[in-house]
Amino acid sequence: MAMFESLSKRLEGIFNNLSGQGKLTEEDVNAALREVRIALIEADVNLKVARQFVERVKEKAIGADVLGSLSPAQQVLSIVNDELIEVLGGTEGKNKLELSGNPPVIMLVGLQGSGKTTTAAKLGRYLRDKQGMRPLLVAADMYRPAAVNQLKALGKQLQLPVYWEQMGADPVDICVNALEHAREQACNVIILDTAGRLNIDERMMEEVRTIRSRVQPHEVLLVADAMTGQEAVRVAKDFNEAVSLTGMILTKMDGDARGGAALSIRAVTGLPVKFMGVGEKTDALVPFHPDRLASRILGMGDVLSLIEQAQEAIDEEEALKAQEKLKAGKFDLEDFLTAMRQLKRMGPLRSVMEMLPGFNKLLQMPEMEEALESDQLKYVEAMILSMTKEERRNPDIINGSRRKRIAAGSGTKVEELNALLKQFNEMRSVFRQISTGKGPFAQLMRQYGKGGGGFPGLGGGFPGLGDGNMGEMPALPKPRGKKTGKAARKEKRKKQKARGRR
Repeated sequence: MAMFESLSKRLEGIFNNLSGQGKLTEEDVNAALREVRIALIEADVNLKVARQFVERVKEKAIGADVLGSLSPAQQVLSIVNDELIEVLGGTEGKNKLELSGNPPVIMLVGLQGSGKTTTAAKLGRYLRDKQGMRPLLVAADMYRPAAVNQLKALGKQLQLPVYWEQMGADPVDICVNALEHAREQACNVIILDTAGRLNIDERMMEEVRTIRSRVQPHEVLLVADAMTGQEAVRVAKDFNEAVSLTGMILTKMDGDARGGAALSIRAVTGLPVKFMGVGEKTDALVPFHPDRLASRILGMGDVLSLIEQAQEAIDEEEALKAQEKLKAGKFDLEDFLTAMRQLKRMGPLRSVMEMLPGFNKLLQMPEMEEALESDQLKYVEAMILSMTKEERRNPDIINGSRRKRIAAGSGTKVEELNALLKQFNEMRSVFRQISTGKGPFAQLMRQYGKGGGGFPGLGGGFPGLGDGNMGEMPALPKPRGKKTGKAARKEKRKKQKARGRR
């Protein structure tokens, strides 16, 4: 997640240094924690929160026989992980929505520009698709004409009902009337999009207090822009004092590399963060899980979220067919294209890889950066779609003339097609060896596949990978623009000659 990119890199470096020192002294721990404090402050974490965080970690690290243990760096990392979870909200489940009313009412408040109206629509979609509810969106912002039209447009796009009245109507009356309308329309949750404000305006605050008093919402959630950093913390304090918030939704969590607001808000205000917006699309609203976020900040991945995303994106019937073809050794380019499209449905490749433990270092490699930024998958898809059905089902028949035709049809080079076919054959070879249980992710996939926790119908593995043993990961296609084939060999010979002359 881009929000914590710089913090993750700094913390990873700190713990790498610790792990290379064997047994630690108290001075080693102090030096490492000073670096942790600097990393937190650079990530825009509240100064007091950063200081308290480091003091708690130090107290536990020094007092837990860490210094004489066989793996002290891992124990310090575990303590930091536990404290991060606590700072982000703990594990007591307070980040869940209160939906016990008849119907439950969720009131959204916040400053203008924080993404409140879009968040109302995203939340409506989430409650419908994930919770099976029938939400009613209520346009109660009478001060910004575009807000009503925006919510109506989003409701139409998502096929969600929207209650609105003509401009000039009293926002308090709109919210009260929406309760009766929801019962008439059999809607079982109401989302109030109240007016945003440019700053903490007393008149506008009074309006929100009146709505709260008249409607008695079960949740009063502040929608705050996480990219504003400590300003978001100050806004949360002011709104909480004025209208007694029950929680927060942090938007634009995908847009900044610091993320200090998320780490400060709970500690400063005591308010749980319930959701976070991670993109512009209407499905880019996810529940806030402190433990999963802490794991990602420390570069340990987020396998549970990856599994949930895969369960939504992967078609179980298609996956079972691929599994059978794998067992029979008949996995072809059509199956590969299907698996690749399912992977794309899980989101950007970078965000998927960030959820895998240990991939942080790999993502920082220049060649991996280039491959991910160049969206290489679309070129792979173009090459496969330029093949005939017979060629996709039997890649071995693709000779020289066919390769020229496919490359021309996909706007790529023959060398790139050769690289794809070579990597596909290597991947197919790996799949044939899956039954041996070898490979770096075999143990991980078996662990998460137990008890039905894996991907649908696949015994815990990735799409079509049977028992969950991945074997060796095939290489990504080379990024466009790099020299391949004859050009690469020529460059290699030139370097060898140069070395010989020295």
